[in-house]
Amino acid sequence: MPNRTEAPETILILGGTREAAQLAKELVATHPDARIITSLAGRTKEPAPLAGEVRTGGFGGADGLSRYLVENAVTRLIDATHPFARQISANAVEAASIVGVPLEIRTRKPWARQPGDIWIGVETLEQARDAIPPRARVLLALGSQHIGLFASRDDVHFVVRMIDPPATPLDLPDHALVLGRPGDTAAVETMLLIAHAITHIVCRNSGGTAAYAKIEAARDLGLPVIMVGRQTVAAERDEGLS
Repeated sequence: MPNRTEAPETILILGGTREAAQLAKELVATHPDARIITSLAGRTKEPAPLAGEVRTGGFGGADGLSRYLVENAVTRLIDATHPFARQISANAVEAASIVGVPLEIRTRKPWARQPGDIWIGVETLEQARDAIPPRARVLLALGSQHIGLFASRDDVHFVVRMIDPPATPLDLPDHALVLGRPGDTAAVETMLLIAHAITHIVCRNSGGTAAYAKIEAARDLGLPVIMVGRQTVAAERDEGLS
């Protein structure tokens, strides 16, 4: 009997994180016959180059993702999204179950408090907003879709870092805008914090290495970090790491 040739593997990575980009690079190198696709939500206008194929935009919920898996003969689904990307992760679980495609979840571990860290733990972004003391100068290290929640704090000066310029003016009464990606080292982040006389940082416990330098810088400077935990926060996917 003639030998059957198995169809090449098609791997879909739900990405938008540094870890997902590294995974795509590794899979392209180790699976030369496979089709490697990374899906991005499209919040960042010019994302860093990725190995393999890239698709941009939403799927249209779990049903849309299911259709994509079938139409592209996906044999393996990997969720490597941001830890706070609750909706797309839930859709991945449902779609994988509907289609019968193996799902691998690669959620990075949260940061652990280290000696010298001054963390004010909160469960929601609303609690984070309310925990900011009056007249504070805050590095608001959040995705652009969450900025408006802090508009009511007209007694606070915010420094907002974004990868891309906002399409419309930020809805914050007193703020400075810094364009660019997070610094790779604590020294770079320390310079930013000092230059803007930052007294507090507000961020989510996203884990990983991409945005940890600001946590190290805050530790070195003795600055409080208002840290939103993962347990109850519902948030949409956010490619822009702050």
